[in-house]
Amino acid sequence: MKLIAACARPASAKPVFYAGFLAALGLLALLGACSSGPVARAPTVDWGRSAPAERAAAPTKSRWVAVDWAELPGFADDPLFDAWNAWIKSCERAQPPFAALCADVRRLSISDPASQRAWMQERLQPYRVESLQGEASGLLTGYFEPTLEASRELRPGFAAPLYRAPASLGQRKPWYTRQEMDTLSEAQSALQGRAIAYLADPVDALVLQIQGSGRLRILHADGSARWVRLAYAGTNDQPYRSVGRWLLEQGQVKDASWPGIKAWLANNPQRQQELLWSNPRMTFFKEEPIADIDTTGGPRGSQGVALTPGRSIAVDPASIPYGTPVWLASRGIQANLQKLVLAQDSGSAIVGAVRADYFAGSGLEAGELAGRLRQPLQMWALWPK
Repeated sequence: MKLIAACARPASAKPVFYAGFLAALGLLALLGACSSGPVARAPTVDWGRSAPAERAAAPTKSRWVAVDWAELPGFADDPLFDAWNAWIKSCERAQPPFAALCADVRRLSISDPASQRAWMQERLQPYRVESLQGEASGLLTGYFEPTLEASRELRPGFAAPLYRAPASLGQRKPWYTRQEMDTLSEAQSALQGRAIAYLADPVDALVLQIQGSGRLRILHADGSARWVRLAYAGTNDQPYRSVGRWLLEQGQVKDASWPGIKAWLANNPQRQQELLWSNPRMTFFKEEPIADIDTTGGPRGSQGVALTPGRSIAVDPASIPYGTPVWLASRGIQANLQKLVLAQDSGSAIVGAVRADYFAGSGLEAGELAGRLRQPLQMWALWPK
């Protein structure tokens, strides 16, 4: 669902929520870069001796170093309840070797945290995640699920469209850029009748496209409303360009977070279209029904399970396989995090060994955290013994 960049990385198929979800709000992450020199140490995990299914999931962009549980900061203090619920969701799409643990995971859902920790120490081995060059420190950003009001029809006050994938999307790669979609008659013809809904603010539409999913409160002419979720359905295969970086390169802002970008737009409304066109990528959506605004039910991540606010992360699956429990440690101005999370999502710019996008949840508060979260990260993968 997620869309942030740090260190040199190619893009994955799905934006992070999202989105990464980006995501994040995550444009800040595009401003980071990492480098390290070679370290003469050998990997401590021999995936060649693992079962075939484990070898298929073996990371190619990271090295895992076995450590004692005592290395995990704050391990004894995490209440684990929400993390365990996220783990149960991962069991809906569990792959070897984690599928064999799911009966225990479900059974322990009603146990106390001490019992859960004891089971983890008995059945799992913690591995410090490092780059192939031996660097154990990386970058944490955040993403979220926007919650916005929308209209089914184009009408005054609601003119920013959110599109289904056009029928010709697979026939032309890359598809039209964002600017071409706004200016070329053939692109506009291909999008005719493909709008799912319209937002009031084109910048909010851009945020939702970067995050990769969102919740819409659809307003009807009779005054009624209902909630729907827009889920990621593809992109135009154009490169993602950070509007925050675009502003920084022109010397327009010093704060490239979304709050900073919106503040700049408030002072420069005549340049809104120019800013939007600086990012040629467009995300397309599909609609999913939701009963109401349940704050505990996140969108589906790349693993195919619903994300849990504060307990799901987007990772590079070539570094950490989907469904892996991960101990996350990150301290910074925005948050001090020492907790169990699940690798359940990926993002087009979430690439590299020690790299994660933290799913903050839905709505304004989550968006504020996600938009400013950019701080150092360490991770430990918890793998079955």
